Parts: sequence; structure tokens; C-alpha cells
Amino acid sequence: MGKKRARDLGLPFPGMTGEHNALTDVPGVEIGFTTIIEGEGPVQISKGPIRTGVTAILPRGKKNTMQPIWAGFYSLNGNGEMTGVHWVNDAGYFLSPICITNTHSVGMAHHATTKWMINHFGDQFSNDHLWAMPVIAETYDGVLNDINGQHISEEHVLSAINNAKPGQVAEGNVGGGTGMICYEFKGGTGTSSRVVNINGRTHHIGVLVQANFGLREWLTILGVPVGKHMPKDKLLEKEQGSIIVIIGTDIPMLPHQLRRVAKRAAIGIGRSGSPGGNSSGDIFLAFSTANEMDIPQSAPEKLKMEFVNDEVFDPIYEAVCQSVDESVVNALIAAETMTTVKPYGHKVEAINHQDLLRIMKEYNRI
Repeated sequence: MGKKRARDLGLPFPGMTGEHNALTDVPGVEIGFTTIIEGEGPVQISKGPIRTGVTAILPRGKKNTMQPIWAGFYSLNGNGEMTGVHWVNDAGYFLSPICITNTHSVGMAHHATTKWMINHFGDQFSNDHLWAMPVIAETYDGVLNDINGQHISEEHVLSAINNAKPGQVAEGNVGGGTGMICYEFKGGTGTSSRVVNINGRTHHIGVLVQANFGLREWLTILGVPVGKHMPKDKLLEKEQGSIIVIIGTDIPMLPHQLRRVAKRAAIGIGRSGSPGGNSSGDIFLAFSTANEMDIPQSAPEKLKMEFVNDEVFDPIYEAVCQSVDESVVNALIAAETMTTVKPYGHKVEAINHQDLLRIMKEYNRI
């Protein structure tokens, strides 16, 4: 039996989810992980302990031909990194897998993802003057991981990409989320989805977060100030984490519409209490798998795109906010306790499910 999720505990998050309540409910999306957990004790740079990994998101799966993945980017607070977004802002699309890892492994993930693209799309790279600008994002895991040891290798990144698949998605201490902390509880990877009906047609919106942000007293779940009722085992004097939010959909949208969707991730993370701390990289990307077509180098002079009317976006925005909020809570609920390595010997506790349920009952939420 898999790990518990928010709805398994009876938390009444609003909205209708897709089959797996995950980003992979968007047709064609595949997700893979490499997770490395090795060693105990205080940090010895380059030796460990290692608690890190890579999360790979393939918006169009492993198709053998590159196609634009229409996208929009938004940074609520830029104390972090997501590569490739200058081109997303200018052109409105990207072509690569999305990889999320730790702060000091962005370069390796970029290098390895480029290699994967060159090999996987071999004919296109061999026959044309193409270039790769992968989308690689990060959050900081140096409290729980020997981040300065740079333990992520090319093989780790390639494994996450090659093992990506549709269906259920692991959460908590997996992939890039392995060593992450959220609201001073153990955090990590979380996901959720919503079904949206537009003019009689069913579409999906899916979210994946790498949650590594927030102070305990901020934590709010379904409007309940949970963090104020769970003050034990706090770690931080000030906020020092980040969150990456990836939003996917099969709704046809133009890039400027996707940028507006990406902005709504800020409201989604705000529902769990974050004001967007100064040291937090709150960085969001939204993509659509609709409007499949050739890359511009192979396309005709005139192109056509389908896109939804701006007047139908309110339920889309609502679904995004709901999915982001639930993804953060799913990351917290799935996470498992870890011992810190810097400083050594403290515990980053997983949120206690029974204590959480007791508080929610006191506020008549369940």
C-alpha cells in the first residue's frame, strides 16, 4: 500500500481530481525520479551524507521528434534558478524535459539533459543546426544533504529521465525533493490535479511541487493555523527555502495565457501560509501539451494555434490554486523524518498525521 495523501486522511480539499490526482493526469506527461540516500553523521564534503536526487518531467513523454511545449513563466521571488526561461519569455515555448534537483547540481542536470536531447532526437540534431536549452530548476537541501559535495552525476539525471512514466507519482522524500524542508517539517515532492470542463469538453490541470519553504507559524491547511498548534522541533529563525511549481494542462492556451496561469501558483502557495520569504525562490512554470506542431525550423511560414477564450479562465485559475495548495500538503504528509547534517544531529520531523487530524477536528474541518 502506498503512502497516505491528504485525501486519504480525510482532509476535504475542494475540486474534482483526475484519476491519479497527479501531474500525470495530463495526457502524455511522464515523471521519473532518481533518489539517493546514503550515509549518516555530520557533513564531510564530497563524502556525504547524501540525501538528494533528480525529478524529471517529460511533458510530451518520450516522443522521437521535438515539438514546442507552449509555456509561461513567473517568478514571485527570484532567489533561485530555473534555466531556459529567457527563451520561454520571448518565444513562449521550450523543447526539453524539465528536471528539478538541488541548488548545486543545476549545471550537471543541464549537461545531462542536453546529452539526452542530443541522443534522443539524434536525427534532428545531426541534420540541423539546433541547440538545446533545457529547463532545470532547483531548491536548497544543504541542511539534510552534503550539497557542496555535488553528488548528482550525469547517470543520475539520465536515469530519472529514462525511467519517467505515466500513472501514479511518488511523493515526499523522492527525487529532487529528497532533502527538502517545508514549514520546518520534512517536505519534498508533492502533486495533485483537477478536472476542468470547458464547453462540454473535459480537460486536466496537474501540478508538481518541490516544496522547501516556509516557517512553522505560517503553516495553514484549509484555513486552519496548524503551525501555531504544532510548535515543537522548530529549526529556523528565518525562512531560507524555496519552492518550484510546475503546472501542466491539455487545455489549448497561448503563451501569454500560460504566464497568467503560472502567476496563480503564487496564490496557491499563499493558501498554505507563505508570504514569499526573502530567501525563498518561488519560481513557477506552466505548460500546455495542446497545439502539437513541428519545431519552427521545420514548420511553414504561417501557423495556426487553438486557444481558449479568456472569459473561461476563472475555473482554470481556481483549479490551479486548489492543485498547488493540495500538492504542498501532499508533500508534507508523504514525507518521512530525517536527521540534519548541517548542523548535525537535529531531526526534521515529518508532520504527525494524528496531531494534524486532531487540530483539524478542533476547527470542524473534518
